Amino acid sequence: MSAPELERPMTTDLVVLAEQAALTGELVEAARCADEVLATDAPERDLVRAARVLAAVHAHRGMLTDAAELHAWVAAVAPAGASPAAAVALVGTGRELPDSPADLRRPAPPTLRTGADGLVGKAIRASVRPGGSASALSELTRAAAMLECCATPVLHDDSPAALGALVALHRGEPDLARTLVDRAIATDLGGAPYRRRHLLLRAWADMAGGDLLAARAGLDAANARPEPVHARDELVAVALEAGLVRRAGDTRGLLAVWSRAREAVLRHAVDLWSLLPIGELAVVAGRLGQLGWLAPHLQAGDELLAALGEPVLWAAPWHWCAFLAAVAADSPPAAQRHAAHLAEGAADVAAQAGSLAVVLSRAARTWLHVLAGDVDADEVTAVAGSLSEAGMAYDGARLAKEAAVRTSDKRVLAAMLNLARGLLAGPTVLPSAEAAAPEPDAPAVVTPSPRPGVLSDREREVAELLLDGLTYREIGDRLFITAKTVEHHVRGMRQRLGSESRTDLFADLRASLSG
Repeated sequence: MSAPELERPMTTDLVVLAEQAALTGELVEAARCADEVLATDAPERDLVRAARVLAAVHAHRGMLTDAAELHAWVAAVAPAGASPAAAVALVGTGRELPDSPADLRRPAPPTLRTGADGLVGKAIRASVRPGGSASALSELTRAAAMLECCATPVLHDDSPAALGALVALHRGEPDLARTLVDRAIATDLGGAPYRRRHLLLRAWADMAGGDLLAARAGLDAANARPEPVHARDELVAVALEAGLVRRAGDTRGLLAVWSRAREAVLRHAVDLWSLLPIGELAVVAGRLGQLGWLAPHLQAGDELLAALGEPVLWAAPWHWCAFLAAVAADSPPAAQRHAAHLAEGAADVAAQAGSLAVVLSRAARTWLHVLAGDVDADEVTAVAGSLSEAGMAYDGARLAKEAAVRTSDKRVLAAMLNLARGLLAGPTVLPSAEAAAPEPDAPAVVTPSPRPGVLSDREREVAELLLDGLTYREIGDRLFITAKTVEHHVRGMRQRLGSESRTDLFADLRASLSG
């Protein structure tokens, strides 16, 4: 038997082993087997299959640039084996631009996989073109439905359901993202490599929709999965954790999660599909004074979007996160720069009613006015409501809190604090600033006077956070009241409990809360 006849089945067996290992989540073993095949003079078909496996492994491990290089190599040496779904890596790293020529290779047999691959390729290209996000979402939804019918799981650089969820989240439609990944979870789309990813994106959709308890439960479920954790999932998980802690107003919790976040970012290269978690971490970095550390990654994101022509779908949420980070870090020049990017994106899609880019551009402009002390209560109310409708209720509440801090009008202050609390309480009819305002001589915060020695519900909330070691400002951020109001509550509790010192107050509060 000749050497080539011996070599062919040996490399084919290695390819099969690589594919099986990848589909069970054993990515290190999959990479080892695929790399061994690529290092031999194997038949073209085995080389293509091995390259696809290794590309998928690279994508899972946060190295999409390496995946793109493999796809580019396949297109060069074995054009017939190139897949339209390679656009996930090529477009995702800026190697294939929106105006790249159409795929001219001969069509593959119309199987379920090739049909899904074609839809994924079309969707990815559409997502970086003006007005293409709706068709991208539709094509990714259909691609996921096609793969549900496959007899065995199909390995891709990413799941079409996950990509569709990312498109929906970037469009400001968390409910659609939730629907897509719910179906993927129910059908176990793609098998082991994607189980944690789908759960994490489901939890992210819950967080974006304001259901923080469901998001926490989803994150816990994802973390409990038995499959090995790889860089892409770790990045989303730690950013989701940071997002939940940030929305709880827990600065100490952010410090605790930041070290994990830094490690996750170091292990994952910046690509189009990682902008969502890196953007969330940028806001956290701004809060913690760590933006300088994240600067190279933020620059990489800016350069990627510039290479792709600033596609509005992906660029608007990115610049919004960068804007919030700059505001948190008290960097007006950076905030104005990202607000300008948002304005340019909004101008490109001005004719599209309800476009998230338009909402974010208006929000950034209003926020800058508020920071300058120009508080238009009706404008803040309208903008905060628009943010809430786009799945950004927390950001809307933060804007209202900023307005409350910077106004000298007690009526407006009360209206803004009520607005912030209403947004965080869930869907509600947003009152106008005029209707929400109390009488001119009324105090900014009115609470019923409890019996001597008994704390009101609000005072119990303040007391619990005070005993946890939070500052007045941190308590105010958590409860969406001013630090001065927190001080007022503490003074009232001290008088009512008869506490003569801070030590006495802490002891009396513990006794009151346990009673």
